[in-house]
Amino acid sequence: MANNLNLALGLASVLCAAAAFGQAQDTPVPASENQRYSVQGQAPSAAPVSYASLTELNGMLAQLESTSKSTQADLVKLRIERWKTDGSYKKQTLANVDSIQRNLQGALPQIVAQLRAAPEDLPATFKLYRNLDALYDVLGSVVESAGAFGSKDDFQTLENDLTGFEDTRKQMAQRMENLSSAKEAEITRLRTDLKTAQAAIPTTPPKKTVVDDNEPPKKPVVKKKPVAKPATGTTPATTNAAKPAAGQTTTPSTQPASGTQPTPAAKPQ
Repeated sequence: MANNLNLALGLASVLCAAAAFGQAQDTPVPASENQRYSVQGQAPSAAPVSYASLTELNGMLAQLESTSKSTQADLVKLRIERWKTDGSYKKQTLANVDSIQRNLQGALPQIVAQLRAAPEDLPATFKLYRNLDALYDVLGSVVESAGAFGSKDDFQTLENDLTGFEDTRKQMAQRMENLSSAKEAEITRLRTDLKTAQAAIPTTPPKKTVVDDNEPPKKPVVKKKPVAKPATGTTPATTNAAKPAAGQTTTPSTQPASGTQPTPAAKPQ
């Protein structure tokens, strides 16, 4: 039984991890791929509870609540103070009865309400099973004491109550085993769907940028200055030799060579 409970809790944690991993896939998928795989595995939280499972749980909880009411009434009828035993034993039995009453009136209804809100939740199912296991042990001690020191009627009624708790506890153990098997199959299916979806996503290699640290720096481009063009409509100035008048001749001017003196002209007589 301990192995089944450990398996149930382990499967619950693995299921939560698989769902979180499936939601963490942020790789975009084409619309056709979304439509293709949307009909496959649903999220565990969105899966509806089957009618058979809900009917089974409601039957067990109704039986448990009926047993709880009858047990509370039977415990009130006990006259432990009249038992022919020592005071310390009576005190211990009274403490056990008080503990059972507080559990049946406080803790048990809360656990039942949590399980009704989540019928196939493994942690809530295990919590109820563990509470029934503790109730069975303490109530069994009170029934044994009633059989030894109490009346026959008290012993018979409390023994019937103990049998009711035992039946419900066995049914809860079987239900946990069934839920564990179903969750394990669901995890396997989710993993298969996840692998299929990942295989269908096209993988493109990332672009690589090669940086050459030894490449020489590029020389800056020198812009040429534009050449100024002359203004249009103007002609450059030219120096022309003066031309002689018509009928006149020009005599070339002779200059003495350097180092000789000029000959003075003859005076007229």
